[in-house]
Amino acid sequence: DQLWFGTYMSGGVGFTQYASATYTDNILEDFCYKGCEIGLDYADGEMASLKGDKLNMDILEKIIRAENDYALTQYEAYPTVAESHFGGSVRVCCAAAGCGSAVACATGLTQPTLSAWSLSQLGHYERVGRLGFYGYDLQDQCTACGSYSYQSDEGMPFE
Repeated sequence: DQLWFGTYMSGGVGFTQYASATYTDNILEDFCYKGCEIGLDYADGEMASLKGDKLNMDILEKIIRAENDYALTQYEAYPTVAESHFGGSVRVCCAAAGCGSAVACATGLTQPTLSAWSLSQLGHYERVGRLGFYGYDLQDQCTACGSYSYQSDEGMPFE
């Protein structure tokens, strides 16, 4: 699976999955809470799936871009935030987790949440620069192929 392969091969991202909760101070928590706040604002205060609403892709992109903008602005506005997160892979994972929280709170669905993670990584790539190192771009693209694709080892093929 590409997500596992990206986690294994990228070095920092694999470590990030284990160390984020411990080594990111309250920054990861802030991004996730702000993400839920943004997501619920767009969903009018309640998960769309609970109300029977469907949020279209344009709204989801707005949610993701708003949260990603918030997270990346924090890194630019407060240098100590960037210093606390050692390396771009920690920063991109924390920003992506915030975007995932935003879409999860807005929709209550897993596939759009995974796509939010991917779009956040691509937005980070466009705004800040490469996620990988030494000219390898596998890390930059490792999640996009997992969005809305059937992965037989994960069960529940249709959501």
